[in-house]
Amino acid sequence: MSSDRLLQNIVSILLMSGYNVSERCEIRPRSFDLMASNGENLIAIKVVSQIDSISEDVAWDLDKIARHLHAVPLIIGERARDLPLERGAIYLRYGIYAVSTSTLYDYLADGELPLVYASPGGMYVNIDANRLRELREGMEMSLGDLANALGVSRRTVSKYENGMGTTLDMALRLEEFFNDDIVKPIDLLTYTPAAEEQVPASLPSAHTAGESAEKPEDHLRLMGINVHEFKRSPFHAVSVFENETILTCYGSPQKTVERAEFVSSISQISGTHSLCVVTDYGKEKKIGKTVVIGDKRLKDLADGEELLEIVMNEKR
Repeated sequence: MSSDRLLQNIVSILLMSGYNVSERCEIRPRSFDLMASNGENLIAIKVVSQIDSISEDVAWDLDKIARHLHAVPLIIGERARDLPLERGAIYLRYGIYAVSTSTLYDYLADGELPLVYASPGGMYVNIDANRLRELREGMEMSLGDLANALGVSRRTVSKYENGMGTTLDMALRLEEFFNDDIVKPIDLLTYTPAAEEQVPASLPSAHTAGESAEKPEDHLRLMGINVHEFKRSPFHAVSVFENETILTCYGSPQKTVERAEFVSSISQISGTHSLCVVTDYGKEKKIGKTVVIGDKRLKDLADGEELLEIVMNEKR
């Protein structure tokens, strides 16, 4: 299936499931292709044919988008290596869920949560550890008793009751033995960003007061704004001041209109503000929801409050 057709199918599933969908990102490089929201969940979607093509930089960006926009990153694809993605199965790329369009449809349209995940060696499931312990103790069985019944070690059963996953075959044996559900479904829209946010060496560190700021992102920091930069996102940074989030991009006038229009679409979907800082530009205007100002105008602003007043001015 072509990438265009794949993306169209995904958009159709999202719209049918009550999501508002952003414009498609045509800007390169790009760490995501779409954002979608139903008012409760915000999803950042990367669409690829081969999920193995997802790079560490793309995953890094998706994780930071999840952190700073309170979104869920999701990779939608067709194949892993030479095999099609299994329906109802979850795959992982650098800790981010990757699924087929069929799995996405089952989840969003029918509320059917995936049960299995792919890992080296085959398909695995998560065991509901508390439920397994309750069932075993309810039958007055020791760890050793259950281990003997299953033909595994006592240590293995103990690991199951401490949250270790198991093969699909073993999960079926457990459910048949207890005649009860033990497999724990996987929620596609549950994601926890990386425990520590590490700034790559390629991104500048924050400047201290009194230092010069040649780049827009550096001046934003001097204004007291928290700036979180990305590697491959169509917006270069997320700027945060007084709990207000601003999707921020900077560059030459030639690419401003296309980038500003797309970032405006993302801003609308994500409930944020958006700003484009343009070099050698003397005007100040809006493209959609995106405020476009020159880099010299930015450097005239004293602090984050002045910038916030500009991006929140709906009458411009």
